[in-house]
Amino acid sequence: MKQFSHLTLVLILFFSSTTIFAQEASEECTVKYSLFRGDFNTNNYDLAYDNWLWTFENCPTLSINIYKNGMDIAEARYRKATGVEKDKALALVKRVVEQRIKYYPDDDLGKVYSDYAEFLESVGASENEIFSFLDKAFKVDPTRMGIKSMYRYFQGVIDRNKDTNPQYVFDTYDELVEAVGIKMENYSRDLEEFEKRIESNQTLSPTEERKKNAYETNLAALGQIEGGLDDIIISISTCDRLVPLYTKQLEENKGNAVWLKRAVSRMYAKECTNDPLYFKLVEAFVKADPSPASSIFYANILFENGESTKALRYYQQAVDQETDGFKKADYLMRIAQEMARKGNSIEAKNYALKALSFRSNLGRAYLLIGTLYAGSANSCGNDEFSKRMVYVAASDKAKKAKAVDPSITSLADRYISSYDANIPSKKLVFVEGKESGALFRINCWIGETVRIP
Repeated sequence: MKQFSHLTLVLILFFSSTTIFAQEASEECTVKYSLFRGDFNTNNYDLAYDNWLWTFENCPTLSINIYKNGMDIAEARYRKATGVEKDKALALVKRVVEQRIKYYPDDDLGKVYSDYAEFLESVGASENEIFSFLDKAFKVDPTRMGIKSMYRYFQGVIDRNKDTNPQYVFDTYDELVEAVGIKMENYSRDLEEFEKRIESNQTLSPTEERKKNAYETNLAALGQIEGGLDDIIISISTCDRLVPLYTKQLEENKGNAVWLKRAVSRMYAKECTNDPLYFKLVEAFVKADPSPASSIFYANILFENGESTKALRYYQQAVDQETDGFKKADYLMRIAQEMARKGNSIEAKNYALKALSFRSNLGRAYLLIGTLYAGSANSCGNDEFSKRMVYVAASDKAKKAKAVDPSITSLADRYISSYDANIPSKKLVFVEGKESGALFRINCWIGETVRIP
């Protein structure tokens, strides 16, 4: 009995001391964490370092901020280090990444791998090492990859696969473009809310202004990367290569809605729509996924076959089926573009305006209207001056596109430059006896009032 009591006492003392030790460790973790966070938030990384390192080594699961903030601290230490200390600092950055992955394996790893790849690039790591982390980022979540990382990764994929596995290149391109689209749509939605508030004379807070500027900057960068991806793939995504590739793979993918949508979209974008394969792909897509998106492509085929009434019915069906305003706007834009291709400028403009009613910052809609105006300069003017004034209306639309949609800034600038080269010169305004700044009515189907330059 005495032995039992003695053993019980030992166990009680052991567990009590363990509990006290754990409490003390927990308290020290909290104190050290608070101290390093305070210094970090004032950008004093040197002062934050010791407390952060202790927390990093002794309290690895206390908070994800140990790794988010720690990456900045470790990278700053690397940039300042020299000689042997440089290697130690580099090893520390690697430890931060590895430990974060170990303890937080489900927390935003796409961004973690992408950011680390960009850091490796900045320190002169090998191409293969950088690519390996970009590949991990892509496979975890391409929407969390940095803009620069997306471009670099796709270049690496195309260099490694363009001659041996073009389908893998196309699949990667599709996923990256979809990821860019998701990013752009999210920023556009947030930006539109700010723009609506500004239009209603509400004042944004300083924090909201910073967010708005960040969204605009990111949209402009995403617009450039979208064009950059297209420039890289353009050499291998020709009809001569797409048709035999998709012909070979159609049978095994007849029920694969994702594959069919991507194949149809690429064939449409590359203007391979006259090939019989395109019709087979669309028919398979409609069967595999009777959605608004497939209705749009089917309507395009009906238009090609001269069945305009039936095509419009499918177009309207796609719009009616969709409940999301942003997606509705995209479908209406598809219709507007198809009308423009068929030379129906009035209907093209009407559908573009409908698209804008669902998404006010859809810059592509304004660009399309400007293009339609410019194409009608000769028919909507009866002398040199009135014809050149049509280009003023076209330029105004391109400028509006740029103002509402930063993602198309570089494209809009090209249109603006082209249109402005054709507007009335100062001499012509003077010869015509017109007053600069006065209003001028463009009739014809355009029906716009603009100011004389």
